[in-house]
Amino acid sequence: MAVLHCTTMSPGKRELLTEWLPSRPWYRGGVRPRLAKAGGFRLDDPAGEVGIEFVVVTDDSGARPTTYHVPMTYRGAELTEAADALIGTSEHGVLGLRWIYDGPRDPVALAQIVALLSGNAQPQAQSASDTPDDSIRVANPLTALAAGQFATVDGSEDTEISMIGGPVLRVHRRLEPEVALGPGITTVTAPWGSSGDSASRSVLLSARSKFLHG
Repeated sequence: MAVLHCTTMSPGKRELLTEWLPSRPWYRGGVRPRLAKAGGFRLDDPAGEVGIEFVVVTDDSGARPTTYHVPMTYRGAELTEAADALIGTSEHGVLGLRWIYDGPRDPVALAQIVALLSGNAQPQAQSASDTPDDSIRVANPLTALAAGQFATVDGSEDTEISMIGGPVLRVHRRLEPEVALGPGITTVTAPWGSSGDSASRSVLLSARSKFLHG
């Protein structure tokens, strides 16, 4: 289980996202986001090397508040093959300099996303060590599937991860109250809300069986 440290990060996660979000094609806010924490959860890296967090923030800088979902990974060294996925670097009060990446482009995060969609990973609380988060729900889990070669593409609504010999995974970026995606679609849903209000539930991740061959 990942150990969470009660310490500081400089710059903090929301500061990093304030700079990074406007560069994304699915961002719909103002020139500079105004972000508030709205929810999230974590997954453990079995090797214990990479932090994996699914961050949900609400931005009120646009015409109406918009809630965004950003899977993030925290590493102790650069991931050179994913330089374009770097959100930024931050000094952690205990672990030192951390490189923070957009999760859909990090192979460690992808492996655990696949495990979660397959019902083989236990979601963990965002702010407590060794504490499962039972509010995260997986519907219609995938059959056993190993993460392999993949291609990640940002669209105007979400991020698609196409896996060679496997399904297409979708990272839902702008969250709306949960809607049906169709029979048999694999989904991960989570509650979210600002100021401690977790009345809304949305799909954060989904998978559909469009198989590719390479």
